Amino acid sequence: QAQLAESGGGLVQAGGALRLSCATSEDILTNYVIGWFRQAPGGEREGISCLGSNNYYAQSVKGRFTISRDWAKNMVYLQMNSMNSEDKGVYFCAAGIKWITNSEAMCTKDGQVSYWGQGTQVTVSS
Repeated sequence: QAQLAESGGGLVQAGGALRLSCATSEDILTNYVIGWFRQAPGGEREGISCLGSNNYYAQSVKGRFTISRDWAKNMVYLQMNSMNSEDKGVYFCAAGIKWITNSEAMCTKDGQVSYWGQGTQVTVSS
């Protein structure tokens, strides 16, 4: 059974908005740091936002993207506003064990992730 399942990707116009969802379990939400990663075409996977006492945001998305969680639904969301062509790619939900990582480390350092989702494609048209 998948630990993380993304949804909500699709095609959006530049300047538009999209919300990604990550369905998970209470165990994952409680004991793991959850984050969103993006892999642009031909590029490496990068952490763009991770939940924590201080949520982490990559500089490229700061002020435009918002990460949040819904404890009742066991969901994590990524609200993406003012989107541009650089936001296109495959977005992955990921989880790292809480007692060995934090939001910034999860998003910026290698080897922090225990589980990956299957990814959801986001395309931005100009």
